[in-house]
Order: sequence, then structure tokens, then C-alpha cells
Amino acid sequence: MAQIGFIGLGKMGGNMVARIKRDSDHDVVAFDHNKENIAAAVGHGAVGARSLADLVKKLEAPRTVWIMVPAGDPTQDTVDKLAKLLEKDDMIVDGGNSKWTDDKARAATLRSAGIHYVDVGTSGGVWGLEVGYCMMVGGPNRAIKRLSPFLDVLAPAPDEEHGPGWGHMGPTGAGHYVKMVHNGIEYGMMQAYAEGFGLFSESEFELDNAKIAHLWMRGSVVRSWLCELAANAFEQEGNDLAALEPVVAESGEGRWTVEEAVERRIPMPVITAALYERYNTQGRGDMAAKVNAALRAQFGGHAVQRRADG
Repeated sequence: MAQIGFIGLGKMGGNMVARIKRDSDHDVVAFDHNKENIAAAVGHGAVGARSLADLVKKLEAPRTVWIMVPAGDPTQDTVDKLAKLLEKDDMIVDGGNSKWTDDKARAATLRSAGIHYVDVGTSGGVWGLEVGYCMMVGGPNRAIKRLSPFLDVLAPAPDEEHGPGWGHMGPTGAGHYVKMVHNGIEYGMMQAYAEGFGLFSESEFELDNAKIAHLWMRGSVVRSWLCELAANAFEQEGNDLAALEPVVAESGEGRWTVEEAVERRIPMPVITAALYERYNTQGRGDMAAKVNAALRAQFGGHAVQRRADG
């Protein structure tokens, strides 16, 4: 039996705590700024904490604290506060979507205080509670070995063909680097499915998108979990997804992947195009479209569509 602290009990963090308590005898001390999330974790068997200081106090040394909060300032703020509360040989684990270069900077800062830092790129979303989380881990060997009992519980069960559901990718930053590229690939795959089903909606045939997605799961070369999720979406939202707005958010990892590709001079046309298409859905391509329309009107006299309130 081992002990861990969890900070951030949203959809991912809360389910991870639930999986640890359901599938092992490990102890979990849980904290979130939302008291309802703490109550839910306590309901799964965790011990609730009133604050970061209370969480650290309830953990036995050497402590392990796993952070599942949004990347950027929220993560950095949490790490900074923990650094003042933890002691030598304690460990901070960032399981969110931090940029790998931030991991390296944090690890260097914490190293002077003797605090270990591990980055875990976590994939699985809301389905992780049921099927487990694929985890790409970066950090020193000693720290990873100490963390492994929790990684074993959170990951899918190992099998002979694929091995364990988590892997040590290398030194600090390697875990989130691999997860960054993973998400970039995800952008490209999602965009390909989106364009294909988009074409179906404009074809001369009355096609059932859910039926097609289910069929493709039966031995097709394009079968995947994303294809299965597409079938679920069409069944839940309807064949034309009429209730959904055509806006796709981006968390930053696709952009970081493209930036890294540019830095390394590695061509990534598919992932780059998928990233730009997300920007387009957010209205960031509107000005370019207006310029195109205006130019056609200028050189060819083509009619332009004007806003009703213009």
C-alpha cells in the first residue's frame, strides 16, 4: 500500500482518484477548490483536504503529490505553492497538459530543494475510469520507480502484445513532449474524419453517418477509437449534428507540435492544416475570407454578400 495526494478533481482528476480507490488499497488525500469535488472524492474513499497545506500535512514523508489542473498559470501557481510546503525527497507529478519546456524549468528549480518532478502526459479522457489511462512519463528513474504503483493502477492492464499501459519516455519533459505530438496526431485524425463525414452530408445519397462509422469499425483500415466515438456522437446528436455550433477549441498542444516542427524543420502539413482549420472555426479566418471576396469584386466585378445590418 502506498499514499498519494491529488490536487484537481475535475473530470480527469476525479476519475483518476476513483480508479485508484476502486482498484487498489492505496491511500489518496484529495484537494480541489470546489468542495463538491472533494466530497465526491471522499465518497470514493479518499481523505479530503481543506487546503494545500492541509493536504501536505496529511501525507507521510516522502510525499507524492499529483497535480491535475489546467496547464499554464494554474499549474505553475500550484507548483510554486507546493514547493514552499514540501521537503527534500518529496515528489510533484504534473499529469496535465503542460508544455514540456515548462517541465524542464520547474524540475531545475525544484532540484535545488531536493524535490523530484515527474511529467505525465495523460490520455484517456472521461473514459479513463473504465478502460484506464495511457500515460507517457518523463523524469528520473528513481522517482518513476516510486510512482509506478500508481501508474500501474491508473493504466490499462498490461497484455502480451502491447505491454503495460504506461511508459517511461525519458528524462524530465519527455512525457509531455510525446503527449504533445500525440495530440497533434489526434488533430489530424479528427480533421480527416470530420472532412469525410462532411462530404457525406453534401452527397446525393441519404447516408446514415452512425451506421457508416459502426461499419468502419468492422475490419476497416480506418477503424479506431475516434471512429467509434464518431458513431456515438451521431447517435446522440443526430445525423447532421444540428444542435452543435461549428466551433472547435484547441488546448495548445497542436500549436506546440507545429511550432516544434518549424523549429526542427520537419514538414507536418496534415497536423498544421488541422490546427489552422480549428482557428478557422473560431472565426479567425473571417478577415481573410472578406479580403478574398473583396478582391474578386474588384478585379472581376463579382457580387459580394453583405451583412443584413451593414
